[in-house]
This record gives sequence, structure tokens and C-alpha cells, in this order.
Amino acid sequence: MIFHRLYYLVVLALASNQFLLSISNRQLGVSGLQIQFRGQSTKSEENDDEETRNENNNDSVHPGLRDATISGIDGISTYQMNHNQFPSITGGPRRNHILETFFADTTSATRNSNSTTASNLLIQDVKGRANGIYDFLVFSRRFLHKHPELMFREDITSAYVQKVLEDLDIKFTKGWAVNTNPDIIDGAGGYGVVADIGTGQPPCVLLRADMDALPIIERTEGVDDFKSRNDGKMHACGHDGHTTMLLGAASLLKSMEDSINGTVRLMFQPAEEGGAGGKRMREEGVLTMHPAVQHAFGQHLWPTIPSGTVASRPGPLLAAYERFEILVSGVGGHAAMPHQTIDPIVTASTIVMNLQTIVSRNLSPAESAVVSVTKFEAGDAYNVIPHSALLRGTIRALSTETLLSLRARVQHIVESTAAVHGCNVTITYAPDFYPPTVNDPELFETFSKYVAGLVAEDHKLTDIEPTMGAEDFSFLAEEIPSTFFLLGQGSGKSPDSSFGLHHPHFALDESVLPRGVELLVNVALRALHKLAYEEN
Repeated sequence: MIFHRLYYLVVLALASNQFLLSISNRQLGVSGLQIQFRGQSTKSEENDDEETRNENNNDSVHPGLRDATISGIDGISTYQMNHNQFPSITGGPRRNHILETFFADTTSATRNSNSTTASNLLIQDVKGRANGIYDFLVFSRRFLHKHPELMFREDITSAYVQKVLEDLDIKFTKGWAVNTNPDIIDGAGGYGVVADIGTGQPPCVLLRADMDALPIIERTEGVDDFKSRNDGKMHACGHDGHTTMLLGAASLLKSMEDSINGTVRLMFQPAEEGGAGGKRMREEGVLTMHPAVQHAFGQHLWPTIPSGTVASRPGPLLAAYERFEILVSGVGGHAAMPHQTIDPIVTASTIVMNLQTIVSRNLSPAESAVVSVTKFEAGDAYNVIPHSALLRGTIRALSTETLLSLRARVQHIVESTAAVHGCNVTITYAPDFYPPTVNDPELFETFSKYVAGLVAEDHKLTDIEPTMGAEDFSFLAEEIPSTFFLLGQGSGKSPDSSFGLHHPHFALDESVLPRGVELLVNVALRALHKLAYEEN
């Protein structure tokens, strides 16, 4: 078994309140990475098709990375593989004899593949390789964590991904997930990255990771060395970890590329947090470009289950999601003379109360849904009745049909209540509602849960109830049979990793990063084997 180990050295000096480089050419050992500083980079082949997205043919480090390094963003230094330990990355055949034996074993493609010798050897090989790049995973995750970026503005994040792929000699296309609603959501978008590893021919499976952060002030304790440096922005949903684990999977898959029967597509997706970046990339052809994707897989770090656990379920796992904004317009005036006004606060308050009856009185008790008003804004002075009030909130359900039914009910209640009170009302919705994330039952029962059991620390997939959180992986799962996993990370102690998603104290248990890499690599390789077996 071959193990490759990453060692890194980051040398920084503190001067003029900025971290400056103390040396111009530092080395971080990782399989196949050779990221260069100060305008230097490894050139890739030019993309002959100028009408498509630009392939990785940059002649210099992304300006954001180069300038950021000089002005104080530590980390974009030189990655240089250990040629003796892992020579296949930098040249020559990228073969893995264990993988070739696995693909040649037809019994390994069945649901009971975990019992075969070839399968067991592959599990151990992938585990060893994933553990061998632990330092790289920690390094990458912490770099990304320090520099969180909001949806459609993931400039540095995207550049970091591109540079790692470039130095792994993985061709990619960029410019994905252009923002089609710039009048509603800030940012031009176009920071998505897509890469293929393998033969470039069918079968094809897709691995996806999201990249954007949240507008939250970070209050996590014990992470001062890599706490967010972007005020008011934080990776509070684990997307820095998701991106890191997919980069780790890219490293492992590239090292065995010549032994892969088929194509693994890597999807680095911006704008998950409300921007429907997954839908944008689906519309732009990430599933249909040659070779067409047949299965998609994704994962989310999950703080409410123990670290090392892998959880999921067939059918709906995460909810459909819609957001609304309600503007109630009345007639303002003096607080001492309410009879001369049409009070929008009273009207909006009644709307809030009436909306609470939707789930309890319009939905079967056997169904799950929630309507929440999360913002109520009105008035500027204690003695003035304002002319308007603003409400914001969300609608969530476990099916698209129920979501649309609830949205129609919200619309009716809002308009009727406003009319009774003599107010005008305008209600607007998100440009794209999210469908539920539905795991294909057949794929789950015959394949995904067995592979998860091979990787999970307790050697089984943990069944979990659906949650009302939403995920735009759902836009992929709408189109092709897919599975979305929840990777437990709630057992970390320093810092405490049990805080919930979107919490200002959210922390990531970095010990689970190699396991996430294992999961991605195993589902990709085994799904290709399954598809080839079914085809033949």
C-alpha cells in the first residue's frame, strides 16, 4: 500500500500590521501540487474552443491570491509533491493496481461488494491515501475559513480551487454559475469550477461541493489563527470543509486516473446559500455536457451527529424552501390620532398570527411543513404610526407540491388580511425556490447505503429523519438519481464542534476531513463500476 504524506511549512513575519512573506519559495508537500508564488504558475494547455468557458491556461497567479499574499493572506505558498513517495502525479502512468483489480472483479459491482477481497483492498488503500493528505486538508480548510465570501462573490475561493487543480494537472473550466438575477442578489457570479478526471467517456458520475459563506459575525473560540478576516462574513455552514474534501478527492482520483473506467466530474459550486447556484450550473449544462452525468453525490458536515458517522435516508432528506417579503402599506400619522391613520403595524401583526394557522389547519398532521416569519420591521419613532411595515420569512415542506400549496395559501391570507384592514400589500418571492433534496430510493437501497457503511466509523449508515433545512443539491437530484450524505462532525472538543449550522460559534471537527474524502472517492469509483456492470 502506498501512502503519501503532506508536510507544510508556512513562514510568516509580522511587520507594519501585515503578514509579509519571509521567504519567496516555501514548500508544502502534497501529492502532485506545485503552487507557485509571485506571478509564477505552471502553464496548462490552451483551450482551443474560445466560445466555451476558459480552460485553465493562466500564466500567473490569480491577482487576488498574489496581492492578498503580499498584503497579508498567508497560505498561498508552494505545494510540492514528494516524488519518491508518490511519483505518478508529476509524470508517467497514473495507475493503481488495486483499483484495476477492483474494476476487473464483477462481483465487486453488486450490493454485497463490501465482502470481496478487491473491495476491501480498495477501502484500505483509499483510507491510507486520505489520511496521508490530512495536513493539506487542514491547511486548505483553514485558508478558506479565513477568507469567507458571500454568494456570487467567491473570487478568492474560486481562485484557490483553480490553482490547486492546475497544479494537480487537472484540466477544468471556469465561469460557471453566473448570477441571472443581479437586480435582486448582489454579485456577478461566474465563480463555479468544473473538472473531469478519468477517460472523458461514459459512464460518468458527479461529486459536488459548495463554496460560499454567510453574513455572520464569527464568534467561534479557539480558532484565532484562522478566524474569519472578512468582517461580518463567516463559514458557519461548513462549506470550507466541503470544498476542501472535494479538493482532497481530486488529488486521490488524479493519482489513479489511468485506472479509472469512466469519468468523475468535480463540481465546485458557488451561491448555495439562497442564490440557487446549483440550478444555475444545471442550466449551464453541468449534467448534460459530454459525458452526461448518470449519478450525482454530495455531502454536508452535520454537527448534531457524532464525528465519523455517515447518515442519510431514502426519499426526502432536506426540505423544499421558499422565502417571501411582504410590504404592508397603510396611512401613517400621529400616534395620538390613530383614527386618522390606517395602521400597517396592526395589519402586519394580524398577518403574522394568521399565517400560523396554515400548517395547523390547512395541512394534514401526517405531513411536515413550517411557515416562519423571521423579520418584522416598522417605524422610526415612538410617537409616529408609520406608513408601512415589512415582513420577511420562509416556507418549507418535504415536497414541491406541498410547498407550492402553502405558498398559495400564504398569498391568500396576506391579501385577505390586508384588505380587511384597508391596507395595500405587495408580496414577493425568491427568484428560485429550492425543491426538496430527494435521495433516489433505488440507488440508495442498492448502492449508497452500502458504500456509506464501508466508510463510516461505526461501519454502518445511520438512518436519520428528514430535516427542514434546504440544499440546492436538490436541483441535481431532480434530474438524475442521486444521494446526499450527512457526515457527522459533532464530537470535536477543541473547539466545540456541536454548535448548529449558521451559528456564530459553529466550528468544524477537522478530524473528519479524511473520512469525507474517503466517502467521495469510494462512491465515485464504486458508482462507475456499478454503471459499467449494469451496462454490460
